[in-house]
Amino acid sequence: MSTTGANADPLAALGSLPGVAESVESVRKAADRVYGHRIMRRRSNEVTSEAALRGARGSAALSGADWALEEVRRRTDFSGDDEARVVGAALRLTAEAGQLLSVWRQSPLRVLARLHLVAAADKGEEVGRPRQDGEPVDEPLIELPLPDAAEVEGRLDGLAQLIIAGSSAPALVTAAVVHGELLALRPFVSHNGLVARAAERIVLVGSGLDPKSVCPAEVGQAEQGRAAYLAAFEGYVSGTPEGMATWIAHCGKAVGLGARESTAVCEALQRGAA
Repeated sequence: MSTTGANADPLAALGSLPGVAESVESVRKAADRVYGHRIMRRRSNEVTSEAALRGARGSAALSGADWALEEVRRRTDFSGDDEARVVGAALRLTAEAGQLLSVWRQSPLRVLARLHLVAAADKGEEVGRPRQDGEPVDEPLIELPLPDAAEVEGRLDGLAQLIIAGSSAPALVTAAVVHGELLALRPFVSHNGLVARAAERIVLVGSGLDPKSVCPAEVGQAEQGRAAYLAAFEGYVSGTPEGMATWIAHCGKAVGLGARESTAVCEALQRGAA
């Protein structure tokens, strides 16, 4: 996405694309349904915890570690193999995202660096900073050509400026752009998909659309499947109005499915079955 030009609020312009208003309204209604559930008045912390677990599982599935929910719930050691490390990274990111809300609007690049540091869980010199030219990127899901380091730096700065300046765009639009831009740039040497989805969560929570983090978009992304995720992402990368609208709608459907999942959790808690 271009973050420069005459339009002072390019995110707001995306909100007027065909179909986007309908996606925004659908997401708002889905969030209202789960927040209006009687369980949310007295057991919201339990719903939030369960949404975090399911969101982490969904994000890990998109990054190639498609574990059953009960396996994620049961496991305590995530250091055994590549898939386990991916699941562990997703869980750490979900926990960390909630601690970074106050920093995001002032210093989004600092938050992204912290997210990568948490995901990578090591102290290599390439961790927690944008990649340099020639450094390999471990992101098997996204096979598009990598932007060079200069382009990454410029586009990250542009994205950060948009976040800091604020926008009248709906939260869904901003979240979808943050998610898509980070996937397109793959600014780190690893864990870019996990970081992109964690950043989307931060936007949705920090915007007030999902303040208790009970509409995990990662659940909906995983439910729609990797093929649909990549097809929608190609629309984002195209930069066309139709492509951008497709990506935003896909992200909106994911949030709606996440809200539906938490509504089911509320129903289960109400029945005493969860």
